[in-house]
Amino acid sequence: MEYVKAVFKPEFLNRLDEIILFHRLNRNNIHDIVKIQLESLKKILLAQNILLEFDESALNYLAEKGYDPSFGARPLKRLIQREIQNNLAKMILAGEISSGNTVKIAREKEELRIKIID
Repeated sequence: MEYVKAVFKPEFLNRLDEIILFHRLNRNNIHDIVKIQLESLKKILLAQNILLEFDESALNYLAEKGYDPSFGARPLKRLIQREIQNNLAKMILAGEISSGNTVKIAREKEELRIKIID
């Protein structure tokens, strides 16, 4: 807060209703955000009777690739959309995944793999 006061003039600071300080996210925070985002995707697919599972390697991959020190976890949503949602949508439209299937996502080498279990 002292840094803010040193950089900005009091006239400017008085125009602000509130100052909120954000701290950098740590590895545990990113992992938690990954889980929250994936739970949201699981619920969407569950409505179509498709069960989605992730192994720990997939969670770690997303936490590593979806975090940028400058932007925090903002790239994570795009990463999930690009690497998981888009591919799942293509597979559903192609009839490869249908109601009643269980889909597991795991990391293989440096990419995510989608496997249909049933």
